[in-house]
Amino acid sequence: MVFSSLPFLFFLFPAVLLLCFVRKSRTWRNGVLLTASLLFYAWSEPRFLPVMVLAATLAWLGGLGMERLRSAGRSGGEKAVFIATVTALIANLFLFKYLNFAVENLNALSGLSLPPPGIALPVGISFYTFQILSYVIDLHRGEVQVQKSWFRLLLYVSFFPQLIAGPIVRYQTVEREITDRRETLEDAAAGARRFIAGLGKKVILANRLSLIAESVYGGDAGVYGTALYWVAALAYTLQIYFDFSGYSDMAIGLGRIFGFHFLENFDHPYAAGSVTEFWRRWHISLSTWFRDYVYIPLGGNRVSRRRWVLNILIVWGLTGFWHGASWNFLLWGLYYALLLLGEKLLWGRLLEKLPRAASWLYTMFLAMLGWVLFNRGDFPDLALALSRMFVFRATDWRGVFSADAAVLRGALYLPLGLFLSLPLLGRGMDRLRSGWGLALSYALHLALAALCVVFLVSSKYNPFIYFRF
Repeated sequence: MVFSSLPFLFFLFPAVLLLCFVRKSRTWRNGVLLTASLLFYAWSEPRFLPVMVLAATLAWLGGLGMERLRSAGRSGGEKAVFIATVTALIANLFLFKYLNFAVENLNALSGLSLPPPGIALPVGISFYTFQILSYVIDLHRGEVQVQKSWFRLLLYVSFFPQLIAGPIVRYQTVEREITDRRETLEDAAAGARRFIAGLGKKVILANRLSLIAESVYGGDAGVYGTALYWVAALAYTLQIYFDFSGYSDMAIGLGRIFGFHFLENFDHPYAAGSVTEFWRRWHISLSTWFRDYVYIPLGGNRVSRRRWVLNILIVWGLTGFWHGASWNFLLWGLYYALLLLGEKLLWGRLLEKLPRAASWLYTMFLAMLGWVLFNRGDFPDLALALSRMFVFRATDWRGVFSADAAVLRGALYLPLGLFLSLPLLGRGMDRLRSGWGLALSYALHLALAALCVVFLVSSKYNPFIYFRF
């Protein structure tokens, strides 16, 4: 089930909202949320529900064991349980996400003919595994208290707003709110507006922009020339932003309705003036996770320059592979590692002296190339896309106009998408926070919600890019 679906909007969400607030009991409300979360996940992945529950149970048992050994003064035993728990969680992720990939590459390198395991990928396993790891690691560091209730820890892991596609919510962010939160009308109203805005990003913009990229990349290479391959790169750049940031907006909005305050996951990344700034604004929960749990433990930048470069390469290689078991994701991660190293060691000072428009164009150009690497999983497809972009080839416009209305329909959303991806409405939106402005904001959001429903009813195409991660 996805947020941008009619069953969720008109059945599950209203039912959860009604059941959750008929009683003030915290145990009751948490029970409703946990039941809804398990149903939400099982709706499309019932066979993998036990995998998530077992992972959460492993963390719960590991946490209890770590706390008991620590209280007994057995630091060595506590560390051993910590390592065993983390290893088991990572092994579980490897089994479901990377074992097929490992066997295929082992066969290719060694000439063996090992049968592929054919293990299907559970939806959201990367997200909930990283959340569970944050709990176990922070508990080992003494930054959070052990959660003695299996019920509450499972709620943290499975909470449906952030379960399938993030943001990655650390346990310390919601530790108190699991048992001691206040649901207010103000929060509910703000959360509803945030949810509707995210729904609009997804349904109206991301879904329509996807028509361009999919038509060009999946169409006749003889029809689409250099111009349209650049248009497709821009379309996918905007699509993945509105798809993923829209989901994050919906998750943050839903969480706020139920009294949870998740941290921001996007901050207008396409307004950045450098790749470094871009990654401070894009998928913030993932980049900070790798910073705090991988980069800093490796020594960060407080090591020799050679070791620091190695740390950057390790972190960004892992960041790439986190997105999927495919070599193009590793290439994408290392691509950003080299750009970040280049900005820090070579051309960063020059970049700061450029006019903002020039540094913005530089960043957008590199981001678009990055998304081509990200999007084209097969190297022949990647080579074709890059060659079309950088070796001029004329477009068969007659063929495009006569045979591919999807590209033309999607192209209508490009200017709107580019405009809305930048923080150009900031001051105007600030005026919609009180008085008549607030009333107008409610009216606009209700109209947007109605428009989203129209789009959903009239279209069956409604995937989320990040569900495969």
